[in-house]
Amino acid sequence: MLKRSGAMAMALLLAGAALAAPPRDGSAFSTLKAPDVAEAKKEAEAWLKSVGKTDPATLAKFKKVWEAEKPLLDKVSETICLGDAEAGKLLATARDANAPAPVEVPALLKDAKKPAFFRANLGLAYGRALVYRHVYEEALEALRLVKADDVADPASYLFHRAICEHAMMLKAKADDSIDRLMVDVTESPERYRAVASMMYYDMQTWKEKDLGWIARKMDNIQRRLDLKRGGKQTQQMQKEVLIRLDEMIKEMENQQKNQQSGQGGENDGNCPPGSEGKPGDGPNNNPNPSAPQQDTKGGQTSGQGNVEKKQFKEVAEVWGKLPEKERERIREELRQKMSAKDRAMLEAYIREMQNRTGNKK
Repeated sequence: MLKRSGAMAMALLLAGAALAAPPRDGSAFSTLKAPDVAEAKKEAEAWLKSVGKTDPATLAKFKKVWEAEKPLLDKVSETICLGDAEAGKLLATARDANAPAPVEVPALLKDAKKPAFFRANLGLAYGRALVYRHVYEEALEALRLVKADDVADPASYLFHRAICEHAMMLKAKADDSIDRLMVDVTESPERYRAVASMMYYDMQTWKEKDLGWIARKMDNIQRRLDLKRGGKQTQQMQKEVLIRLDEMIKEMENQQKNQQSGQGGENDGNCPPGSEGKPGDGPNNNPNPSAPQQDTKGGQTSGQGNVEKKQFKEVAEVWGKLPEKERERIREELRQKMSAKDRAMLEAYIREMQNRTGNKK
């Protein structure tokens, strides 16, 4: 699907202001219908009866579900649980914060023999449950098995898919999901549009391999560790962060050296750049007036934190061998001298360096 950047920008501006649906020409875009409760109930009841659940007790529970004040997707998923015990167990486990995070999408969601109504809406309910637990990888994989056209609530589908893609730094994919949510879905909920607009504008600030990129990578690393996913993928992400940290530190060191080597070369009362100095031409009869003189005091700098960052890298490599009081002093110095992003970045670097060397303290 081609990107309609102009229409999407208009929808996002409206979402940020009045949160109203953008004006549209119905023939200009493909549209997804907003959920119709009566139609969804009819389809859910037909499916329930098709699987043989026609006993009075089940039908009474079905009636109670659809009379309750709750989101449409909840009503559909509860109906699915009434008609399929395996689906009920699957969703219960997905919602259980104490259950281990899944490492693959359940076979039930891939069973082509199941009706489209069942697979699509179960996949959406399952993916949404995992999003709530920040298990974005399997949530996105489950949602990718589903089409927005097949679910009872297309806005919920596109919103939760965008949440996963944004969190996993899949910018192009998240842009597309937000595009469809804002432009294609008629009358999508205001809360979805508001959050989608924030995600969209957040992604406009993203730059490759800057401090923001490192912070987002570190957030994902921490999330995966919280889910007890410290395997190869997480280790690769940690390696990417460390490599970029090393590169940034070297870039700052080179920048500092260039700044120091350029001091005293212009506007210091000596020969203009490019001319040859002669004895007696400049102050103190310096035969080489363009050479920097600040290094006689040790070359100390201030204001940008470059020296501190290099020092913290050096400290990180022996962190586990330092006394606790010294580690606390360094932490306090770090907290006082650096921005929040730099502080988080270097603290993570220190932790990783001590893990590398086996000094886990």
